[in-house]
Amino acid sequence: MLSGIPLLPVQASTLAPQVDALYYFIVAVTAFFGILVAILVTAFALKYKDDTGLKVGAPITGSVPLEIGWSLIPFFVAVAIFAWSATIFFQYTRPPENTLEIYSTGKRWMWRFQHLDGQREINTLHVPVGRPVKITFTSEDVLHDLYIPAFRIKADAIPGRYSSIWFEATKTGEYHLFCAEYCGTRHSGMIGTVYVMEPNDYQAWLSNGGVTGGSMQARGEQLFQQLACTTCHLTDGKGRGPSLAGVFGSQVKLTSGQTVIADESYIRESILAPQTKLVDGYQPLMPTFQGLVNEDGVLSLIEYVKSLNGGAGAAQASAAPATAPAQGERR
Repeated sequence: MLSGIPLLPVQASTLAPQVDALYYFIVAVTAFFGILVAILVTAFALKYKDDTGLKVGAPITGSVPLEIGWSLIPFFVAVAIFAWSATIFFQYTRPPENTLEIYSTGKRWMWRFQHLDGQREINTLHVPVGRPVKITFTSEDVLHDLYIPAFRIKADAIPGRYSSIWFEATKTGEYHLFCAEYCGTRHSGMIGTVYVMEPNDYQAWLSNGGVTGGSMQARGEQLFQQLACTTCHLTDGKGRGPSLAGVFGSQVKLTSGQTVIADESYIRESILAPQTKLVDGYQPLMPTFQGLVNEDGVLSLIEYVKSLNGGAGAAQASAAPATAPAQGERR
């Protein structure tokens, strides 16, 4: 910190100290070699200074140990940086079990967040301290970038695809949230605030949020019924579309012979472009719901599909066939 001005944002997540340590190491390495080169250049310039212009330099035959040294040292330093970075990257991209899941959509010029119980926010995000939080997000229009400096997390929100980040906040308080990708004339105004709260305060906030329309799962089930997805996705697997009970996270065989994992991106594609990947044994009968379901609706349908997994989900599935209009004949 220089004169009260912090060099980096406050560290407010479990990942932040590791990212900062790597950053400081890279800065130290580049500074060391940069200063060393500057000193040697200056020293040699002074030592071999020739005011007359008549001196002739001695012939240089080279030095094998020197050449090996200046080749191997940078190599091992680069490998060390790569290994350290890869370790952090794998931790960054692999959230722990039992994370709190939140969905988000970037749109010019705002961030919308949806909690599983139905609470919705615009340009604000409330999370509990000391609990891993996973945010799955996409963009409705152009390329955006979800960036929370205090947590040292940042990832692109790409139209037509889902990205995800996770963090575990370590300090309560308010932290900045930005779009870190230029997205138009009001890009600088696409900012927000993350509120990190004590677990009890967070639960109280959820309870007092005045949520209407129920949880994301309930909204997804309602939308599933409204779009008449139940006419094709029968739980006994005898409908024109496959049963969706227990399908999330499973391997799905396609007519092409390939096998894909039924994750969020696959379900989204099944809803909006059902002919792209056809499930083996089913005809390409499902229509597209592009333009009929917005991103928030797609996320609710995905959450409903997830609810059909497991014992409770299977029981629920028997009462109301499969989920998301997405999978239709495509799955």
